[in-house]
Amino acid sequence: MINLSFFQNRGARVIFILALALAARLAGIASRPIWYDESFSLLIAEQGPAAILHGTLAADADSSAAEEHPPAYYFMLWGWMQIFGSSLIAARVLSIIASLGIVFLVYKIAEHLDPAIAQTAGILAAILPFQIHYGQEIRMYVFMTLWICLALYAFFKRKWILFAAAAALAQYTHNMSAFYLIAIALMPLLQRDWKSLRALTWSGFAALVLYAPWLIQLPAQFAKITNNFWIEKPGAEKFFTMLLVYLPHLPLSNYQMLIGFMFAALVFALAVYQTLRAKIPSQERAKGLWMAYFAFFPPLVIWLVSQWRPIYIERALLPSHAVFCIWLAWTTRAKMPRAVFHFASALVLVSAGIGMYQHLTYTGFPYAPFQATTEMLRESFQDGDVIIHANKNTRLPSAYYAPDLPQEYIADPTGSNLDTLSPATQRMLNLVAQPSIESASRNAQRVWLVVFQRHIDRYKEIGYEDHPHLIYLFQHFNLEKIEERDDLRIYLFTK
Repeated sequence: MINLSFFQNRGARVIFILALALAARLAGIASRPIWYDESFSLLIAEQGPAAILHGTLAADADSSAAEEHPPAYYFMLWGWMQIFGSSLIAARVLSIIASLGIVFLVYKIAEHLDPAIAQTAGILAAILPFQIHYGQEIRMYVFMTLWICLALYAFFKRKWILFAAAAALAQYTHNMSAFYLIAIALMPLLQRDWKSLRALTWSGFAALVLYAPWLIQLPAQFAKITNNFWIEKPGAEKFFTMLLVYLPHLPLSNYQMLIGFMFAALVFALAVYQTLRAKIPSQERAKGLWMAYFAFFPPLVIWLVSQWRPIYIERALLPSHAVFCIWLAWTTRAKMPRAVFHFASALVLVSAGIGMYQHLTYTGFPYAPFQATTEMLRESFQDGDVIIHANKNTRLPSAYYAPDLPQEYIADPTGSNLDTLSPATQRMLNLVAQPSIESASRNAQRVWLVVFQRHIDRYKEIGYEDHPHLIYLFQHFNLEKIEERDDLRIYLFTK
Protein backbone atom coordinates (compact mmCIF):
# COMPACT_ATOMS: atom_id res chain seq x y z
CA MET A 1 0.00 0.00 0.00
CA ILE A 2 1.92 2.99 1.34
CA ASN A 3 5.39 2.60 2.80
CA LEU A 4 5.84 4.59 6.01
CA SER A 5 9.35 3.34 6.70
CA PHE A 6 10.71 6.89 6.33
CA PHE A 7 9.25 7.59 9.80
CA GLN A 8 11.76 6.73 12.47
CA ASN A 9 9.36 5.46 15.11
CA ARG A 10 5.95 3.86 15.46
CA GLY A 11 4.40 6.91 17.10
CA ALA A 12 5.13 9.07 14.06
CA ARG A 13 3.51 6.48 11.81
CA VAL A 14 0.38 6.37 13.93
CA ILE A 15 0.17 10.17 13.90
CA PHE A 16 0.53 10.18 10.11
CA ILE A 17 -2.26 7.58 9.70
CA LEU A 18 -4.57 9.52 12.02
CA ALA A 19 -3.77 12.76 10.19
CA LEU A 20 -4.58 11.04 6.89
CA ALA A 21 -7.86 9.79 8.35
CA LEU A 22 -8.71 13.23 9.73
CA ALA A 23 -8.05 14.93 6.40
CA ALA A 24 -10.27 12.43 4.57
CA ARG A 25 -13.10 12.91 7.09
CA LEU A 26 -12.91 16.70 7.13
CA ALA A 27 -13.38 16.82 3.35
CA GLY A 28 -16.91 17.92 2.60
CA ILE A 29 -17.84 18.26 6.27
CA ALA A 30 -19.78 21.48 5.61
CA SER A 31 -20.73 21.09 1.95
CA ARG A 32 -22.38 17.69 2.15
CA PRO A 33 -26.10 18.17 2.93
CA ILE A 34 -27.78 16.33 5.74
CA TRP A 35 -30.58 13.85 5.17
CA TYR A 36 -33.55 12.59 7.15
CA ASP A 37 -31.67 10.37 9.62
CA GLU A 38 -29.08 13.02 10.44
CA SER A 39 -31.71 15.69 10.93
CA PHE A 40 -33.63 13.30 13.20
CA SER A 41 -30.51 12.86 15.35
CA LEU A 42 -30.03 16.62 15.61
CA LEU A 43 -33.68 17.38 16.35
CA ILE A 44 -34.10 14.69 19.00
CA ALA A 45 -30.78 15.57 20.69
CA GLU A 46 -31.85 19.22 20.92
CA GLN A 47 -34.80 18.18 23.11
CA GLY A 48 -32.59 17.19 26.04
CA PRO A 49 -32.18 14.01 28.13
CA ALA A 50 -35.73 13.88 29.54
CA ALA A 51 -37.32 14.19 26.11
CA ILE A 52 -34.86 11.69 24.63
CA LEU A 53 -35.81 9.13 27.27
CA HIS A 54 -39.49 9.82 26.78
CA GLY A 55 -39.16 9.53 23.02
CA THR A 56 -37.36 6.21 23.41
CA LEU A 57 -39.51 4.73 26.17
CA ALA A 58 -42.95 6.02 25.23
CA ALA A 59 -45.14 3.32 23.74
CA ASP A 60 -47.71 3.80 21.03
CA ALA A 61 -51.06 2.05 20.76
CA ASP A 62 -49.37 -1.11 19.41
CA SER A 63 -47.13 -1.25 22.53
CA SER A 64 -44.02 -0.65 20.46
CA ALA A 65 -41.35 1.85 21.38
CA ALA A 66 -41.55 5.29 19.84
CA GLU A 67 -37.86 5.13 18.82
CA GLU A 68 -36.22 1.78 18.05
CA HIS A 69 -32.64 2.76 18.99
CA PRO A 70 -31.16 2.96 22.51
CA PRO A 71 -30.50 6.50 23.78
CA ALA A 72 -26.72 6.53 24.41
CA TYR A 73 -25.79 8.27 21.17
CA TYR A 74 -28.53 10.89 21.53
CA PHE A 75 -27.35 11.64 25.10
CA MET A 76 -23.78 12.00 23.85
CA LEU A 77 -24.81 14.24 20.98
CA TRP A 78 -26.90 16.40 23.32
CA GLY A 79 -23.94 16.87 25.69
CA TRP A 80 -21.64 17.67 22.79
CA MET A 81 -24.09 20.23 21.42
CA GLN A 82 -24.30 21.95 24.82
CA ILE A 83 -20.60 22.69 24.55
CA PHE A 84 -19.97 23.16 20.83
CA GLY A 85 -23.38 24.09 19.45
CA SER A 86 -25.72 22.38 17.00
CA SER A 87 -24.09 23.43 13.73
CA LEU A 88 -23.57 20.81 11.06
CA ILE A 89 -19.79 20.99 11.44
CA ALA A 90 -19.90 20.66 15.23
CA ALA A 91 -22.21 17.65 15.13
CA ARG A 92 -20.14 15.89 12.49
CA VAL A 93 -16.89 16.49 14.37
CA LEU A 94 -18.23 14.27 17.17
CA SER A 95 -18.58 11.40 14.69
CA ILE A 96 -15.15 12.14 13.24
CA ILE A 97 -13.55 11.81 16.67
CA ALA A 98 -15.16 8.39 17.09
CA SER A 99 -14.01 7.40 13.60
CA LEU A 100 -10.42 8.35 14.42
CA GLY A 101 -10.76 6.11 17.46
CA ILE A 102 -11.77 3.26 15.14
CA VAL A 103 -8.72 3.83 12.92
CA PHE A 104 -6.47 3.77 16.00
CA LEU A 105 -8.07 0.56 17.32
CA VAL A 106 -7.79 -1.10 13.91
CA TYR A 107 -4.07 -0.27 14.05
CA LYS A 108 -3.74 -1.65 17.60
CA ILE A 109 -5.65 -4.87 16.88
CA ALA A 110 -3.58 -5.46 13.74
CA GLU A 111 -0.41 -4.71 15.67
CA HIS A 112 -1.38 -7.33 18.26
CA LEU A 113 -1.90 -9.92 15.53
CA ASP A 114 1.17 -9.01 13.49
CA PRO A 115 3.09 -5.71 13.86
CA ALA A 116 4.04 -5.84 10.19
CA ILE A 117 0.43 -5.36 9.04
CA ALA A 118 -0.54 -2.58 11.46
CA GLN A 119 0.31 0.35 9.22
CA THR A 120 -1.48 -1.16 6.18
CA ALA A 121 -4.59 -1.93 8.23
CA GLY A 122 -4.58 1.59 9.67
CA ILE A 123 -4.22 3.18 6.23
CA LEU A 124 -7.08 1.08 4.83
CA ALA A 125 -9.34 2.14 7.71
CA ALA A 126 -8.26 5.73 7.10
CA ILE A 127 -8.97 5.87 3.35
CA LEU A 128 -11.77 3.41 2.53
CA PRO A 129 -14.97 5.39 1.78
CA PHE A 130 -17.30 3.20 3.87
CA GLN A 131 -15.48 4.25 7.03
CA ILE A 132 -15.16 7.86 5.85
CA HIS A 133 -18.85 8.25 4.99
CA TYR A 134 -20.18 6.99 8.31
CA GLY A 135 -17.24 8.47 10.18
CA GLN A 136 -18.76 11.82 9.23
CA GLU A 137 -22.47 11.06 9.51
CA ILE A 138 -24.52 12.29 12.47
CA ARG A 139 -25.71 8.83 13.52
CA MET A 140 -24.83 6.17 16.05
CA TYR A 141 -23.20 3.59 13.74
CA VAL A 142 -19.71 5.01 14.09
CA PHE A 143 -19.97 4.80 17.88
CA MET A 144 -21.32 1.25 17.71
CA THR A 145 -18.24 0.39 15.64
CA LEU A 146 -15.93 2.17 18.07
CA TRP A 147 -17.24 0.17 21.05
CA ILE A 148 -17.21 -3.14 19.13
CA CYS A 149 -13.60 -2.53 18.07
CA LEU A 150 -12.73 -1.67 21.67
CA ALA A 151 -14.40 -4.89 22.83
CA LEU A 152 -12.47 -6.90 20.22
CA TYR A 153 -9.21 -5.24 21.27
CA ALA A 154 -9.99 -5.99 24.93
CA PHE A 155 -10.73 -9.61 24.01
CA PHE A 156 -7.39 -10.09 22.26
CA LYS A 157 -5.50 -8.35 25.10
CA ARG A 158 -7.49 -10.29 27.76
CA LYS A 159 -8.65 -7.06 29.43
CA TRP A 160 -11.97 -8.39 30.70
CA ILE A 161 -13.16 -5.34 32.65
CA LEU A 162 -12.59 -3.20 29.56
CA PHE A 163 -14.46 -5.79 27.49
CA ALA A 164 -17.49 -5.62 29.81
CA ALA A 165 -17.58 -1.83 29.65
CA ALA A 166 -17.17 -1.73 25.85
CA ALA A 167 -19.83 -4.42 25.33
CA ALA A 168 -22.32 -2.56 27.50
CA LEU A 169 -21.61 0.73 25.71
CA ALA A 170 -22.10 -0.98 22.35
CA GLN A 171 -25.49 -2.34 23.41
CA TYR A 172 -26.57 1.04 24.77
CA THR A 173 -25.63 2.52 21.37
CA HIS A 174 -27.30 0.08 18.96
CA ASN A 175 -29.25 -3.14 19.45
CA MET A 176 -27.47 -4.82 16.52
CA SER A 177 -24.24 -4.78 18.53
CA ALA A 178 -25.41 -8.14 19.87
CA PHE A 179 -24.52 -9.83 16.57
CA TYR A 180 -20.90 -8.74 16.90
CA LEU A 181 -20.62 -9.54 20.59
CA ILE A 182 -21.97 -13.03 19.94
CA ALA A 183 -19.39 -13.44 17.17
CA ILE A 184 -16.65 -12.53 19.68
CA ALA A 185 -18.13 -14.91 22.26
CA LEU A 186 -17.96 -17.79 19.78
CA MET A 187 -14.25 -17.30 19.11
CA PRO A 188 -12.84 -19.03 22.25
CA LEU A 189 -15.49 -21.74 21.90
CA LEU A 190 -14.40 -22.49 18.33
CA GLN A 191 -10.75 -22.31 19.41
CA ARG A 192 -11.45 -24.58 22.40
CA ASP A 193 -9.76 -22.02 24.60
CA TRP A 194 -11.65 -22.88 27.77
CA LYS A 195 -9.73 -20.50 30.01
CA SER A 196 -10.59 -17.53 27.83
CA LEU A 197 -14.16 -18.79 27.50
CA ARG A 198 -14.60 -18.81 31.28
CA ALA A 199 -13.17 -15.31 31.62
CA LEU A 200 -15.25 -14.07 28.70
CA THR A 201 -18.39 -15.58 30.23
CA TRP A 202 -17.88 -13.67 33.46
CA SER A 203 -17.05 -10.52 31.53
CA GLY A 204 -20.18 -10.96 29.42
CA PHE A 205 -22.25 -11.43 32.55
CA ALA A 206 -20.84 -8.15 33.92
CA ALA A 207 -21.77 -6.44 30.64
CA LEU A 208 -25.32 -7.78 30.97
CA VAL A 209 -25.54 -6.41 34.52
CA LEU A 210 -24.44 -2.99 33.24
CA TYR A 211 -26.98 -3.28 30.43
CA ALA A 212 -29.79 -4.63 32.63
CA PRO A 213 -31.65 -1.29 33.01
CA TRP A 214 -32.26 -1.28 29.28
CA LEU A 215 -33.00 -4.99 28.82
CA ILE A 216 -36.59 -4.48 29.92
CA GLN A 217 -37.06 -2.05 27.03
CA LEU A 218 -36.01 -4.52 24.34
CA PRO A 219 -39.45 -6.11 23.81
CA ALA A 220 -41.00 -2.72 23.02
CA GLN A 221 -38.11 -1.82 20.70
CA PHE A 222 -38.36 -5.16 18.92
CA ALA A 223 -42.09 -4.57 18.54
CA LYS A 224 -41.29 -1.25 16.85
CA ILE A 225 -39.13 -3.09 14.32
CA THR A 226 -41.75 -5.80 13.90
CA ASN A 227 -44.73 -3.49 13.39
CA ASN A 228 -43.26 -0.48 11.58
CA PHE A 229 -39.89 -0.67 9.91
CA TRP A 230 -38.88 0.32 6.42
CA ILE A 231 -36.41 -2.45 5.66
CA GLU A 232 -37.36 -5.10 3.12
CA LYS A 233 -36.17 -8.70 3.17
CA PRO A 234 -32.68 -8.82 1.61
CA GLY A 235 -31.98 -11.10 -1.32
CA ALA A 236 -28.84 -12.85 -2.48
CA GLU A 237 -27.78 -9.64 -4.24
CA LYS A 238 -26.62 -8.32 -0.87
CA PHE A 239 -23.59 -10.62 -1.05
CA PHE A 240 -22.53 -8.76 -4.20
CA THR A 241 -23.37 -5.27 -2.97
CA MET A 242 -21.39 -5.96 0.20
CA LEU A 243 -18.24 -6.11 -1.92
CA LEU A 244 -19.14 -2.73 -3.37
CA VAL A 245 -19.85 -1.33 0.09
CA TYR A 246 -16.59 -2.65 1.52
CA LEU A 247 -14.33 -1.14 -1.15
CA PRO A 248 -15.66 1.74 -3.31
CA HIS A 249 -18.91 2.12 -1.29
CA LEU A 250 -22.32 3.12 -2.65
CA PRO A 251 -24.09 4.87 -4.35
CA LEU A 252 -22.25 4.72 -7.66
CA SER A 253 -23.22 5.55 -11.21
CA ASN A 254 -23.70 2.63 -13.58
CA TYR A 255 -20.22 2.68 -15.08
CA GLN A 256 -18.62 3.34 -11.70
CA MET A 257 -20.56 0.41 -10.25
CA LEU A 258 -19.31 -1.90 -12.99
CA ILE A 259 -15.71 -0.82 -12.51
CA GLY A 260 -16.05 -0.86 -8.72
CA PHE A 261 -17.51 -4.34 -8.65
CA MET A 262 -14.83 -5.73 -10.97
CA PHE A 263 -12.09 -4.23 -8.81
CA ALA A 264 -13.71 -5.33 -5.55
CA ALA A 265 -14.28 -8.88 -6.83
CA LEU A 266 -10.65 -9.17 -7.95
CA VAL A 267 -9.33 -7.91 -4.60
CA PHE A 268 -11.69 -10.20 -2.69
CA ALA A 269 -10.74 -13.26 -4.77
CA LEU A 270 -7.05 -12.57 -4.30
CA ALA A 271 -7.52 -12.08 -0.54
CA VAL A 272 -9.43 -15.36 -0.24
CA TYR A 273 -6.72 -17.16 -2.21
CA GLN A 274 -4.02 -15.69 0.00
CA THR A 275 -5.92 -16.78 3.09
CA LEU A 276 -6.59 -20.35 1.99
CA ARG A 277 -3.82 -21.28 -0.43
CA ALA A 278 -0.74 -19.21 0.29
CA LYS A 279 2.25 -21.04 1.76
CA ILE A 280 2.33 -19.69 5.30
CA PRO A 281 2.54 -21.34 8.74
CA SER A 282 -0.78 -22.67 10.04
CA GLN A 283 -0.58 -20.43 13.12
CA GLU A 284 -0.32 -17.36 10.88
CA ARG A 285 -3.11 -18.63 8.63
CA ALA A 286 -5.36 -18.96 11.68
CA LYS A 287 -5.06 -15.22 12.32
CA GLY A 288 -6.23 -14.47 8.80
CA LEU A 289 -9.13 -16.90 9.12
CA TRP A 290 -10.30 -15.25 12.35
CA MET A 291 -10.24 -11.83 10.76
CA ALA A 292 -12.14 -13.13 7.72
CA TYR A 293 -14.61 -14.75 10.14
CA PHE A 294 -15.34 -11.45 11.87
CA ALA A 295 -15.42 -9.53 8.59
CA PHE A 296 -18.10 -11.77 7.05
CA PHE A 297 -19.78 -13.96 9.68
CA PRO A 298 -21.82 -11.22 11.45
CA PRO A 299 -23.15 -9.86 8.11
CA LEU A 300 -24.14 -13.41 7.15
CA VAL A 301 -26.01 -13.90 10.42
CA ILE A 302 -27.75 -10.54 10.05
CA TRP A 303 -28.75 -11.54 6.52
CA LEU A 304 -30.11 -14.90 7.72
CA VAL A 305 -32.11 -13.29 10.55
CA SER A 306 -33.46 -10.80 8.01
CA GLN A 307 -35.11 -13.63 6.11
CA TRP A 308 -37.43 -13.86 9.12
CA ARG A 309 -37.40 -10.28 10.41
CA PRO A 310 -35.72 -7.79 8.03
CA ILE A 311 -33.04 -5.78 9.81
CA TYR A 312 -30.24 -5.88 7.22
CA ILE A 313 -28.82 -2.44 6.42
CA GLU A 314 -25.35 -1.85 5.04
CA ARG A 315 -24.31 0.78 7.59
CA ALA A 316 -24.78 -1.75 10.39
CA LEU A 317 -21.90 -3.71 8.81
CA LEU A 318 -19.41 -0.99 9.76
CA PRO A 319 -17.79 -3.02 12.61
CA SER A 320 -17.19 -5.98 10.27
CA HIS A 321 -15.71 -3.59 7.71
CA ALA A 322 -13.22 -2.31 10.26
CA VAL A 323 -11.97 -5.88 10.70
CA PHE A 324 -12.10 -6.36 6.92
CA CYS A 325 -9.37 -3.70 6.77
CA ILE A 326 -7.22 -5.85 9.08
CA TRP A 327 -7.92 -9.01 7.07
CA LEU A 328 -7.04 -7.29 3.80
CA ALA A 329 -3.81 -6.01 5.35
CA TRP A 330 -3.01 -9.48 6.69
CA THR A 331 -3.26 -11.03 3.21
CA THR A 332 -0.30 -8.91 2.14
CA ARG A 333 1.91 -10.83 4.58
CA ALA A 334 1.59 -14.02 2.57
CA LYS A 335 4.16 -14.07 -0.20
CA MET A 336 2.88 -13.04 -3.60
CA PRO A 337 4.57 -11.81 -6.76
CA ARG A 338 5.51 -8.16 -6.43
CA ALA A 339 3.58 -7.26 -9.58
CA VAL A 340 0.44 -8.88 -8.15
CA PHE A 341 0.85 -6.96 -4.90
CA HIS A 342 1.15 -3.63 -6.72
CA PHE A 343 -1.79 -4.52 -8.97
CA ALA A 344 -4.01 -5.33 -5.94
CA SER A 345 -2.88 -2.16 -4.18
CA ALA A 346 -3.77 -0.11 -7.26
CA LEU A 347 -7.23 -1.72 -7.38
CA VAL A 348 -7.85 -0.79 -3.74
CA LEU A 349 -6.62 2.78 -4.16
CA VAL A 350 -8.61 3.38 -7.36
CA SER A 351 -11.73 1.91 -5.72
CA ALA A 352 -11.22 4.22 -2.75
CA GLY A 353 -10.77 7.16 -5.10
CA ILE A 354 -14.01 6.39 -6.96
CA GLY A 355 -15.91 6.07 -3.68
CA MET A 356 -14.40 9.24 -2.24
CA TYR A 357 -15.35 11.21 -5.34
CA GLN A 358 -18.94 10.01 -5.03
CA HIS A 359 -18.94 10.76 -1.32
CA LEU A 360 -17.98 14.38 -1.98
CA THR A 361 -20.10 15.04 -5.07
CA TYR A 362 -23.28 12.96 -4.71
CA THR A 363 -26.36 15.11 -4.02
CA GLY A 364 -29.16 12.79 -5.12
CA PHE A 365 -31.82 11.11 -2.99
CA PRO A 366 -31.97 11.09 0.02
CA TYR A 367 -29.75 14.19 0.04
CA ALA A 368 -30.84 17.58 -1.23
CA PRO A 369 -29.93 21.29 -0.85
CA PHE A 370 -32.34 21.74 2.05
CA GLN A 371 -30.69 24.87 3.41
CA ALA A 372 -30.91 26.73 0.11
CA THR A 373 -34.46 25.49 -0.40
CA THR A 374 -35.66 26.74 2.98
CA GLU A 375 -33.99 30.10 2.38
CA MET A 376 -35.83 30.39 -0.92
CA LEU A 377 -39.13 29.45 0.71
CA ARG A 378 -38.59 31.99 3.48
CA GLU A 379 -37.95 34.79 0.97
CA SER A 380 -40.99 33.82 -1.14
CA PHE A 381 -43.42 33.13 1.71
CA GLN A 382 -46.56 35.33 1.80
CA ASP A 383 -49.62 35.59 4.01
CA GLY A 384 -52.02 32.83 3.05
CA ASP A 385 -49.23 30.52 1.92
CA VAL A 386 -48.87 26.93 3.13
CA ILE A 387 -45.61 25.00 2.75
CA ILE A 388 -46.33 21.29 2.59
CA HIS A 389 -43.76 18.50 2.51
CA ALA A 390 -44.91 15.30 0.83
CA ASN A 391 -43.49 13.33 3.77
CA LYS A 392 -41.06 13.42 6.67
CA ASN A 393 -37.99 12.87 4.46
CA THR A 394 -37.92 16.53 3.45
CA ARG A 395 -39.72 17.98 6.48
CA LEU A 396 -37.19 17.06 9.15
CA PRO A 397 -34.11 18.43 7.35
CA SER A 398 -36.10 21.60 6.64
CA ALA A 399 -37.04 21.83 10.32
CA TYR A 400 -33.35 21.76 11.23
CA TYR A 401 -32.45 24.58 8.82
CA ALA A 402 -35.60 26.68 9.34
CA PRO A 403 -37.28 25.78 12.65
CA ASP A 404 -39.32 29.00 12.69
CA LEU A 405 -40.67 28.75 9.12
CA PRO A 406 -44.33 27.53 9.11
CA GLN A 407 -44.30 24.14 7.38
CA GLU A 408 -46.52 21.07 7.30
CA TYR A 409 -45.99 17.51 6.14
CA ILE A 410 -48.21 14.57 5.33
CA ALA A 411 -48.21 11.43 7.45
CA ASP A 412 -46.93 8.21 5.92
CA PRO A 413 -49.56 5.59 5.03
CA THR A 414 -50.65 4.01 8.31
CA GLY A 415 -49.25 0.54 8.86
CA SER A 416 -46.90 0.69 5.89
CA ASN A 417 -43.18 0.00 6.17
CA LEU A 418 -42.68 3.75 5.65
CA ASP A 419 -44.65 4.62 8.79
CA THR A 420 -41.60 4.87 11.04
CA LEU A 421 -41.99 8.24 12.78
CA SER A 422 -44.29 7.39 15.63
CA PRO A 423 -46.95 9.79 16.98
CA ALA A 424 -45.11 9.93 20.31
CA THR A 425 -41.91 11.03 18.59
CA GLN A 426 -43.80 13.55 16.45
CA ARG A 427 -45.25 15.14 19.59
CA MET A 428 -41.87 15.15 21.29
CA LEU A 429 -40.30 16.94 18.30
CA ASN A 430 -43.35 19.24 17.95
CA LEU A 431 -43.63 18.05 14.35
CA VAL A 432 -47.05 16.42 14.17
CA ALA A 433 -47.98 15.27 10.65
CA GLN A 434 -51.14 16.25 8.82
CA PRO A 435 -53.35 13.25 7.99
CA SER A 436 -53.87 14.21 4.34
CA ILE A 437 -53.07 16.73 1.63
CA GLU A 438 -56.67 17.93 1.87
CA SER A 439 -56.33 18.94 5.53
CA ALA A 440 -52.87 20.43 5.03
CA SER A 441 -53.94 22.68 2.12
CA ARG A 442 -57.34 23.72 3.49
CA ASN A 443 -57.95 27.53 3.29
CA ALA A 444 -54.60 28.12 1.57
CA GLN A 445 -54.28 30.77 -1.12
CA ARG A 446 -50.95 29.40 -2.31
CA VAL A 447 -49.46 25.95 -1.71
CA TRP A 448 -45.78 25.12 -1.89
CA LEU A 449 -45.28 21.35 -2.24
CA VAL A 450 -41.80 19.94 -1.55
CA VAL A 451 -41.29 16.41 -2.81
CA PHE A 452 -38.51 14.14 -4.03
CA GLN A 453 -38.62 13.16 -7.69
CA ARG A 454 -37.76 9.66 -6.49
CA HIS A 455 -41.11 9.46 -4.67
CA ILE A 456 -43.00 10.77 -7.70
CA ASP A 457 -41.36 8.12 -9.90
CA ARG A 458 -42.21 5.33 -7.46
CA TYR A 459 -45.90 6.17 -7.53
CA LYS A 460 -45.82 6.16 -11.32
CA GLU A 461 -44.05 2.80 -11.30
CA ILE A 462 -46.91 1.20 -9.34
CA GLY A 463 -49.58 2.55 -11.67
CA TYR A 464 -50.46 6.05 -10.45
CA GLU A 465 -50.75 8.82 -13.01
CA ASP A 466 -48.76 11.06 -10.68
CA HIS A 467 -47.97 11.46 -6.99
CA PRO A 468 -51.32 11.44 -5.10
CA HIS A 469 -50.59 14.83 -3.51
CA LEU A 470 -49.93 16.32 -6.93
CA ILE A 471 -53.09 14.79 -8.36
CA TYR A 472 -55.15 16.49 -5.64
CA LEU A 473 -53.40 19.84 -6.03
CA PHE A 474 -53.78 19.84 -9.80
CA GLN A 475 -57.51 19.24 -9.30
CA HIS A 476 -58.03 22.09 -6.82
CA PHE A 477 -55.30 24.64 -7.61
CA ASN A 478 -53.46 26.12 -10.56
CA LEU A 479 -49.82 25.28 -11.11
CA GLU A 480 -47.74 28.46 -10.99
CA LYS A 481 -44.21 27.09 -11.32
CA ILE A 482 -41.87 24.16 -10.63
CA GLU A 483 -38.36 24.55 -9.31
CA GLU A 484 -35.84 21.71 -9.53
CA ARG A 485 -32.98 21.35 -7.06
CA ASP A 486 -31.10 18.10 -7.69
CA ASP A 487 -33.67 15.36 -6.89
CA LEU A 488 -35.92 17.82 -5.03
CA ARG A 489 -38.97 19.37 -6.67
CA ILE A 490 -40.73 22.50 -5.33
CA TYR A 491 -44.18 23.14 -6.80
CA LEU A 492 -46.10 26.40 -6.34
CA PHE A 493 -49.89 26.18 -6.72
CA THR A 494 -52.31 29.10 -6.49
CA LYS A 495 -56.08 29.36 -6.12
